[in-house]
Amino acid sequence: MRRFINSLLLAEIVKGFLLTLKYMLFVPRVTINYPHEKGPISPRFRGEHALRRYPNGEERCIACKLCEAICPALAITIEAEPREDGSRRTTRYDIDMTKCIYCGLCQEACPVDAIVEGPNFEFATETREELYYNKDRLLANGDRWEAQLAANLVADAPYR
Repeated sequence: MRRFINSLLLAEIVKGFLLTLKYMLFVPRVTINYPHEKGPISPRFRGEHALRRYPNGEERCIACKLCEAICPALAITIEAEPREDGSRRTTRYDIDMTKCIYCGLCQEACPVDAIVEGPNFEFATETREELYYNKDRLLANGDRWEAQLAANLVADAPYR
C-alpha cells in the first residue's frame, strides 16, 4: 500500500527536486573561472622542464648524464666537456618535449637537483619545433620559476 501511495504522489521526483534546490540555493559553488582563476597545484606536479642554477649564478648540471640514461623515452640529449678547473659542464642539453612522457625519472635521478619539472602546464605551441628545448630555454625556465621550484623541492623533501 505504501509503495502505491509513493508512486501515485511521485515521492522520488519530489525528493530529487528538493535535493536540486538545496544545492542550487544553499551550497557554495566550487567551479572556478579557469583562465582568470587557477586552482592549487601540488608540489609534485610534473609540468614543463627547467634547469636550475646555484645562488651564485652557476648552472647546477654536472653532466653526469644520469637523466639521459634513465629517460625511458630517450628524450634527453647531453654533450659535455671538461672545464679549466677539472669539473665537467654541459655544452648541449636538449629535451625533445614531443617524446617526453613526464614520468619524473630525470628529476629523481639528478644528484644535484639540476633538472626539475616545473609548475607550468600552459605551454601549448603551434609547431613541433617549439617543443625542442635547448639549454638556453631550460635555463630561462629555471630562472623564471626558481622561487617556486625551490619551495616545491623543500615541500617534497620528506617524501624522497
